[in-house]
Amino acid sequence: HAIMNGETVTGITTFFIEKEIDTGNVLFKEEVPITETDCAGTLHDKLMYKGSELILKTVQAIEQKAIKPIPQTKLIGIVPELKPAPKIFKDDCLINWNSTGKTIYNFIRGLSPYPAAYTKVLDKQGNERGLKIFETAFEPALHNLPSGQLITDHKKQIKVTVSDGYISLLSIQLEGKKRMDTKSFLNGMAIDTIISN
Repeated sequence: HAIMNGETVTGITTFFIEKEIDTGNVLFKEEVPITETDCAGTLHDKLMYKGSELILKTVQAIEQKAIKPIPQTKLIGIVPELKPAPKIFKDDCLINWNSTGKTIYNFIRGLSPYPAAYTKVLDKQGNERGLKIFETAFEPALHNLPSGQLITDHKKQIKVTVSDGYISLLSIQLEGKKRMDTKSFLNGMAIDTIISN
């Protein structure tokens, strides 16, 4: 959710477990920056690495009786406000092409590689297909085209119009096919229209 919300930093903490959720005293905390190109997968790996370091630090501090637990209530106003992170279902992954380009770019990054943001398209035969989108680039631009319009050169580029520019699709997966870069996709397949907005 942090990437989907456009956050530039997230973090991890170690804390004692209490009966109520998220009430235990905090032992250590560490911030982890989120870059413009991070996706859920790369951020997961960063957090996994930092988390293992923090667990080791916590265990060593407990063994040496060198911890100073901080009640979570004392962190209010010192750390950023906690934001909810509800479970993500398939319907939550459908792209709203009426959103701004940056919002869509962050939405796709925050769901990549799993469960993956998707849209619905019509293929050349007129069949509705799901299209997962893993990697994109946002190109701010002024235009008069409606949002959600698919633009392609049928060789190496697929773009989708958004209110403030274009989203270039770089890595995609058509329902029933494997994930591939856009150029490889266009070598053997074609999509015609986005039908979900």
